[in-house]
Amino acid sequence: MVEHFASVFEKYYSLDKPEEDEESEEKDVEMKAEDPETKKEDDSDTDDDAEPETKMTKRKLRKMHQPTVAELKQKVSKADVVDWVDITSADPELLVHLKAYRNSVPVPIHWAQKRKYLQGKRGIEKSPFELPQFIKDTGIMQVRQTIKDKDDAGNLKQKQREKMNPKMGKLEIEYQRLHDAFFKYQTKPKLSRHGELYYEGKEFETKLGTRKPGMALSEELKDALGMGPLHAPPWLINMQRFGPPRSYPGLKIPGLNAPIPEGAQWGFQPGGYGKPPVDEFGRPLYGDVFGTFMSNEEDAGAEYNAKVELEPWGEPDEGALSEEEEAQAAMELEEEAAEEERTLESEQMTDQGEQITEIGTGTDPSGMATPASLVDGLETPDTIQLRKEEKSLYRIVPQKESNASGFLAPQHVYDISQAVGVS
Repeated sequence: MVEHFASVFEKYYSLDKPEEDEESEEKDVEMKAEDPETKKEDDSDTDDDAEPETKMTKRKLRKMHQPTVAELKQKVSKADVVDWVDITSADPELLVHLKAYRNSVPVPIHWAQKRKYLQGKRGIEKSPFELPQFIKDTGIMQVRQTIKDKDDAGNLKQKQREKMNPKMGKLEIEYQRLHDAFFKYQTKPKLSRHGELYYEGKEFETKLGTRKPGMALSEELKDALGMGPLHAPPWLINMQRFGPPRSYPGLKIPGLNAPIPEGAQWGFQPGGYGKPPVDEFGRPLYGDVFGTFMSNEEDAGAEYNAKVELEPWGEPDEGALSEEEEAQAAMELEEEAAEEERTLESEQMTDQGEQITEIGTGTDPSGMATPASLVDGLETPDTIQLRKEEKSLYRIVPQKESNASGFLAPQHVYDISQAVGVS
């Protein structure tokens, strides 16, 4: 950058020179003009300057100032987001900083491809839509298939008649089964994550979301590798030589940082677990390969468990009832209490009625005579109503025909005289 703008800086340097330097330069110029040898040298210099100078193009200047991929990866915090095309941007460091920012959505990778989007999917048959499993369990596919077979079995005349007058309600499924399918057994569909975009060939990639390192090898993989029972994997020897994978520091590998299974043998024979990785003093390099620390931890754990009560807490008692049974028992208790209140009220009503009838007949329950002044002019009714009389909420007003004449005269009127006193 400094060499590129050197001509500009020289102009400012000339302004800063003192007057004495200018006078000395003028004297030097006069001396050179008087000397004939200097004139010849100046003429030769002018001839050399007249030759065309090689100027750098803008493309070469741009490439000269571009950082390399290695330099750009050293300047940013996340080197895995750097692509080889990032160095051609106007500000590579800002671009990589934005790409490494949290929750940033990357640009689809097909932006730099010369061919059209999804051009490579031509000729690939698109798989038909498949119903979810909870809808298949309702039996809708079998019902559709039977109706389709029945329609195909008919002749052309029946098909034309069915097309003109179609029958409705052929697909009948129990409502409870549909309700359970959508409200009980419905599964959540697979959704894309934040910033996950589709690109060509994404569906053909192997999905490693359910895979975990260090899991037991499948029987198919063991057969493909020629491994028998209790055989070590073929990559164990290299791991013992170079160390465990650094990307998985907590991964336990038998024969490397964990003890080998029972029945297996050390050695380099077919299926052997090689040589245990130890130092010159016989100490394990990568972990407890002999199982000595594990046994000590198990003993310590057994002592700790012996001191602590390991009985399950919060377990319901044997005589405890479930929520539905408790609710049913509470309802039964409420019904019994209501029935007891009704029986008590009825007994009180009968006792009051007996007392009133005894008073009306003039007899006293104690056996003494009742004064005649209390019952003079009174008649004992056959039945006594202790409840209040129920008042009617409404009354139907009768209609009667009207003799009125006119353009808007009504044909009937209401007799409001009988509705007087309605509460």
